[in-house]
Amino acid sequence: MSLLRVEDIHTYYGRSYILQGTSLDVEKGEVVALLGRNGAGKTTTLKTIMGLVKPRAGRILFKDGDITRLPAFKVARRGIGYVPQGRQLFPKMTVLENLKTGLRDQSDAQQLESVFSLFPVLQERLNQLAGTLSGGEQQALAISRALIKRPDIILLDEPTTGLMPIFVFTVKEIIKKLTENGIAILLVEEKIPFALSVADQVYFMVKGRIEYRTRKEELQGKKEILIRYLGVEV
Repeated sequence: MSLLRVEDIHTYYGRSYILQGTSLDVEKGEVVALLGRNGAGKTTTLKTIMGLVKPRAGRILFKDGDITRLPAFKVARRGIGYVPQGRQLFPKMTVLENLKTGLRDQSDAQQLESVFSLFPVLQERLNQLAGTLSGGEQQALAISRALIKRPDIILLDEPTTGLMPIFVFTVKEIIKKLTENGIAILLVEEKIPFALSVADQVYFMVKGRIEYRTRKEELQGKKEILIRYLGVEV
């Protein structure tokens, strides 16, 4: 059984039919890239998994348990972390204050040390306002806030948006560290070369449906697939 399994999910925003039978799987310690053109339903997929949007049909299984109807805070407690697009930090709060917003209670405080072992730069910046950090440091902080809940998987939505190339490399190193620690990643990303550089599996989404699934290595030399589903040539 997969760590995370999404089975035939149908999600609406009002009358707008967004996810039209989406299915995917993520294994422990694996990076899965969910790729597609703008408006394909990628972010809605993450929000539906997280419990922020409720599907009308289908189910979501996590560690063999059905989480389809759980509220977002209970999904997080089961072991799913979520880093939304734009990071959504509190820019006028310090690094430490931002990290503490991810703590359930004081018993989780020891998790701060685990975060600092992964990202020592954050320990050096504890009293610095989040809004004054570099782009790469802000992304590390956003991911660290999710890590405090000890997730088995993190849903990463467009982590490189607006970042300079040097900070894109930082995000790549962050993902590598997470998977080395056994944490799975479900990644939505607009920079296709970046996504393919970190992914183990790739799903291509078109108009709310998964149209193609493959291992990354099987994409080598198959430019026609990227052109067909993304309209780009890498």
